[in-house]
Amino acid sequence: MALLTSCWCTDFALLFIGAFIGVYYFYQKKFKHWDKYKIPHTTPKFPFGDIGLTTINENIVISLDRIYKSFPKEKVVGLWSFFQPILIARDAGVIKDILVKDFMNFHDRGIPVDEENDPLSAHLFSLGGSKWRNLRAKLSPTFTSGKMKMMFPILVQTGNEMPKILEPKAANKETVEMKDILSRFTTDIIASCAFGIDSNSLKDPNVEFRTMGKKITEPTLGNVLRNLVFLVPKMAKALKIRIFPADMSDFFLNLVRETIDYREKNNVKRNDFMQLLIQLKNKGTLDDVDEIKAKLDNVESNEEEKKTVQTFSVEEAAAQAFLFFIAGFETSSTTMIFALYELALHPEIQEKLRNEIKKDLAKNNGEITYEAVFGNEYLGNVVDETLRKYPVAGLLLRECNKDYKVPNSDMVIPKGTSIQVPIYSLHYDPKYFPDPQRFDPDRFKEEVKSQRHRYAYLPFGEGPRNCIGMRFGLMQTRVGLVQLILNYKFEICEKSPVPLKFSNVSLTPKEGMHLRVSKLN
Repeated sequence: MALLTSCWCTDFALLFIGAFIGVYYFYQKKFKHWDKYKIPHTTPKFPFGDIGLTTINENIVISLDRIYKSFPKEKVVGLWSFFQPILIARDAGVIKDILVKDFMNFHDRGIPVDEENDPLSAHLFSLGGSKWRNLRAKLSPTFTSGKMKMMFPILVQTGNEMPKILEPKAANKETVEMKDILSRFTTDIIASCAFGIDSNSLKDPNVEFRTMGKKITEPTLGNVLRNLVFLVPKMAKALKIRIFPADMSDFFLNLVRETIDYREKNNVKRNDFMQLLIQLKNKGTLDDVDEIKAKLDNVESNEEEKKTVQTFSVEEAAAQAFLFFIAGFETSSTTMIFALYELALHPEIQEKLRNEIKKDLAKNNGEITYEAVFGNEYLGNVVDETLRKYPVAGLLLRECNKDYKVPNSDMVIPKGTSIQVPIYSLHYDPKYFPDPQRFDPDRFKEEVKSQRHRYAYLPFGEGPRNCIGMRFGLMQTRVGLVQLILNYKFEICEKSPVPLKFSNVSLTPKEGMHLRVSKLN
């Protein structure tokens, strides 16, 4: 029997039209959200908002950058991803307030964590509140300069394996796909420093450890969907989207369990990250943890919450080791790739860098030391400029935990708002970096840096939630570049990606990085 008319086709059409109108008006009401808070905003498109499905074909940061550029005079901009309102903080002063000055209003990222079904998601980057604060305090001592110096020989030793791959091709000035080689280089370093194993992916690119790493960055539908966690975290939480595939979780959990079990049974100790995690598991603390924790106590919590992280389980250790892996291998390999690309485009900068490195190493009989790597000012400037043009983390996430009035304005950021700090857009804003497309390491001379707003350059974030592994990532990058630039010349070739195109999953080259490599005399 027909519900509305004598024809079921007509009924279906009427129901469809009614549902469409209902959904349309629901969206229209949602799209008036920012008006209530006096925040300038985009005119969203029904039904996906401003950037909903665009991220299937392009990187998130490129989508956000268009909106950033459309509001040049605004401090913050409201927009929509699907039907979720999100906010772009586009003024360096406001960003400082969010990341540092008023940190207690924005101390979480709002990324969903499911410790039971997705145990690797419970890592430092995603955790919030007292769990994050206690874990940050426990882990911070693992990244002191003293701990980095202990791991430094592992990096140099791993770097010494690269010539075995490059030498045959460099002897004939052949084209080399550097993205793959450098990803294998950083994979071997992380495998050794974080997991205490020799993955040997430089020798064998098909080892399981390397295969698991590739799964994170490949432009698959699953990885595109994973970006929803950063774009619309509330939707991702509601849909229970796993951040990491089950087979990847099982692999790393088993690897950490087996490594810890072997070391404890055989009394094996190494100067690496895994040994520090084992100490945390058994003792619950490292040196200086109380001092570091005191600095983080501005995060609001009650006494019950402070008891939430008293032990350090194997699962927690696995989650932190996994974070160390994905952050360390992706950040450093990508930065080296782009640095070589720019040095190939600018041979005069490449030659100057090579001479500066030689000059420093000559003071120590040619040996690559921790002090020489971190003491070379021009090398630091080249790396900093590379991270400006190609920030591995193109945006930062924060969540507002209570209504917040933007200083010196009538605008209010409501509780629960997801905030995007558009690092990529800041780094290309001519207000902060004149002629931003030009690669110029001299932007990072001290006299130039001092004239620029500190919070316009954020490759590792800022404030209490900045990147805890920044020093290790820079150490990998610098060691790799020193070993490569000292021994090889890099040039653009017919396969080089000029102009460059980014992957839609991460800020990495879409088609790899082919460069001509020749051996230096």
